[in-house]
Amino acid sequence: MRMRLGIILLISALILAGCGSGKARGVGGKEVLNVFNWAEYLPTKIIEDFEEETGIKVNYGTYSSNEEMYAKLTTGKNQYDLAVASLYYIEILIKEGLLEEIDKESVPNIKNIGEEFLGSDADPNDEYSVPYLWGDEVIVINTDLVKTDVTSFKDLLDPQFENSLLVLDDSRSMLGVGLEVLGYSSNSREESEIVEAGEWLKKLKPNIRIFESDNAKSHLISGEVKGAIVFGAEANLAIRENPALKIVYPEEYFSLWQDNFVIPKGAKNKENALKFINFILRPEVSKEIVLEYPYSNPNVEAVKLLPEDIKKEIMIPEKERERGIHAVDVGKATVIYDRVWTDLKQ
Repeated sequence: MRMRLGIILLISALILAGCGSGKARGVGGKEVLNVFNWAEYLPTKIIEDFEEETGIKVNYGTYSSNEEMYAKLTTGKNQYDLAVASLYYIEILIKEGLLEEIDKESVPNIKNIGEEFLGSDADPNDEYSVPYLWGDEVIVINTDLVKTDVTSFKDLLDPQFENSLLVLDDSRSMLGVGLEVLGYSSNSREESEIVEAGEWLKKLKPNIRIFESDNAKSHLISGEVKGAIVFGAEANLAIRENPALKIVYPEEYFSLWQDNFVIPKGAKNKENALKFINFILRPEVSKEIVLEYPYSNPNVEAVKLLPEDIKKEIMIPEKERERGIHAVDVGKATVIYDRVWTDLKQ
């Protein structure tokens, strides 16, 4: 009887010790990492290579907007160990105390990131974020279907585009277009200006066939739409399949963005998150990401490894970069953007 009791106590102690280990484990006690990222943004093979090398099981979830990502991270029941956020949402997450500090000593491959991509206004000391990818938002025109010159967002109001445009399903991107066309800042906090931008987009709405951020390329390749406002990589991928497509850098306004890795507050597998970030920042790994998803890359060592045609494809002209504008946190005005956007899409 004493022996049986002793065995029971020993088993109980082992179970308690396992529960207090500080790391969440999956089926069979395997270590896990829960990642939340944009759709169409990380090749499956990269995840599989990381799993094979480390033995860490990656549970991978995707979202289609910063707003969706933010909503999931602020539910009070955080289930992610690593996420990817644009700079202006990193600023919000930091202000609200929703991110863990990142131990840079655990990410030695951050040395491969170019200096110009570090020390952003959102995270000046790089305490909470690590650059992942960056890029632009451009107009794409199918020159087989559109015979007139398009040089600006205003040109997309032309009746020839009726029910034949695809635009980003993103409130800050599209209201930013309306604001800049009207001569305001794309980061305006003025309600009257944001509302006016919404009214301008309503003029464009009869020409909008699709709101889409994740898979614009398929609609462009097929010729379902005559033109689009899309992320640069979607434009590049579409042009590979349909050479009639042409990128236009709009006269009024050129939007740039940068996405960074962040670790949500209370992440259960922080060490695994750091291992994953460091793995991604290996030049040969980061190169493979760009080969599949041709966004611009802040990893300068990875860019050196790219074929010349891919380097040319992801290169944004210097004169365009110089006039590029990043979205910033607009504070309480975020609610106005959300309201105006919801009204537009109804």
